[in-house]
Amino acid sequence: MTDQVHDVAIIGGGVCGTALMYLLTEYTDIQDIALIEKYDHVAKVNSNGRNNSQTLHCGDIETNYTLEKAAKVKASAQMIVNYADDLPERDEIIFKYPKMVLGVGEKECAMLRERFERFRTVFTSMQLLEKEQIAEIEPNVVMVDGKFREEPCVALAVLDEYSAVDYQRLAESFVEQAQKRTDKTPHLYMNSHVQDIIEKDGLFSIVTEGAVIKAKTVVVSAGGHSLLLAQQMGYGLEFSCLPVAGSFYFTPPLLNGKVYTVQNDKLPFAAVHGDPDVLIEGKTRFGPTALLLPMLERYNSKTFFEFLRVLKLDSRVMKVFWDLFKVKDIRNYILKNFLFEVPLLRRWLFMKDARKIVPSLQLKDVTFAKGFGGVRPQLIDKKSSQLMLGEAKINPGTGIVFNMTPSPGATSCLENAELDLRFVCGRLGAQIDEARLRADLH
Repeated sequence: MTDQVHDVAIIGGGVCGTALMYLLTEYTDIQDIALIEKYDHVAKVNSNGRNNSQTLHCGDIETNYTLEKAAKVKASAQMIVNYADDLPERDEIIFKYPKMVLGVGEKECAMLRERFERFRTVFTSMQLLEKEQIAEIEPNVVMVDGKFREEPCVALAVLDEYSAVDYQRLAESFVEQAQKRTDKTPHLYMNSHVQDIIEKDGLFSIVTEGAVIKAKTVVVSAGGHSLLLAQQMGYGLEFSCLPVAGSFYFTPPLLNGKVYTVQNDKLPFAAVHGDPDVLIEGKTRFGPTALLLPMLERYNSKTFFEFLRVLKLDSRVMKVFWDLFKVKDIRNYILKNFLFEVPLLRRWLFMKDARKIVPSLQLKDVTFAKGFGGVRPQLIDKKSSQLMLGEAKINPGTGIVFNMTPSPGATSCLENAELDLRFVCGRLGAQIDEARLRADLH
């Protein structure tokens, strides 16, 4: 046990935890900041580019967003662009690709035309593309054997903005920038798996395998493990965790940019989309599928038992499962996604779905992206017996806060970090350089 007491300890070295470390070192007068990460490097779980869709969500091509939410998400995304734009390593972190949401069939086309009229006021660079214009940007989306596909097609597109992020590289950049501050003391505790957090006399003792780390305030940004640690302290007992894993498929480079499809409002899961992969050159990555997986980390079987502890299966959780399965669209979607994991069947089934984007797609072009795909911990509110589709934050008012399932994913890392910065500074009576924070990031 060390006698040192940090001003703030951040548990979780993903893009959200590292974003907070950066903001605290750069824009506050807090001196002693600790980042605690279970692995030997930051962003090795869901912030790793292999485990997410690498998308900078702006709300423009996500059809499940209302205009109000889309405007909020756009502001979150702009914070990342503003941060990265002046960095020498910008082109390693954020990427420009054309992006569009594709409507296929009369109903979807009509919906996108109506959406364009409402959203163009906020997204001023958005364009409505007819089939011929789509062909100029994404020929494989509307052309088959040199002819236009038969179905009506339109797209809402943004062609010259940052649309992709390597979130691991972004997290590394946050740490690098924090460590450049010679007037601050950022401490990195790597290979430090947090087993328990004990609060006594207004001080938090964070118990890891090798040490006990003390802090005046704590922010936990550790995905599903945030709920596990909260419940060990007696907080968040009204929640249960339902991990949803996403899988991906590779094809040759069939798309020049990101192509999304219209979201089914009855499904609380992302619709299939195709993206150029920022990590694997010469590949288009399609996905994700959505599989209910009994693990808090996709490729870490040890987290099965941790999942059981946060599932807290009871009649209220079973009611949520039953309510989901009663909806035909959700029931069929869940069953189909189980089949997506069957080795001999999954490529053929997924090819049929992905042909909505690339109608000429052939089975020989589709390969399962082994080792790709993460877990999104969806929360169940047992009081209301509902699946929570947005982000969740547990703040018991004692100087510790727990973050789970940021929405929309890593795009909100700086926005969420700013909320936590204000929480920490409020607890410690610390000062925020508001003018520079606004000038740099907003």
